[in-house]
Amino acid sequence: MTPQQRIRLARRHSGLSQAALAAAVGVHRSAVSHWEANDGKLPSMCHFQQLAVVTGVQFEWLATGRGRMQLGEDAELDSVSAAEALLVDDPLELRLVRAFRDTPLRSRAPLVEIVEQLASLRTGRSRPTGI
Repeated sequence: MTPQQRIRLARRHSGLSQAALAAAVGVHRSAVSHWEANDGKLPSMCHFQQLAVVTGVQFEWLATGRGRMQLGEDAELDSVSAAEALLVDDPLELRLVRAFRDTPLRSRAPLVEIVEQLASLRTGRSRPTGI
């Protein structure tokens, strides 16, 4: 099976359209179409990693064809990095984190800047710089 076929299979298995997968990864739908085309360009390793996370398949299988397609139950929990875990108790903070994660990658920095500006207006403190 080619990498293009594995990408298509992973997308279909996760129930996502090309447009939905593109939005989740932060690329145009045409990029996903190219990645799935028989003679199409392959995604970068960074995009392969994002594709694996979004579709819930093992990175090694998606990128190389080795191993199993799906994560086992044990591997699912072990594969979640601390940065991806939801470690919040406040329901409002949880809403904010979920909204951020649902935002396409290219829109995240402007979103954070808007939130920082709003927070500085409400608190009277200037927002942090250089972070």
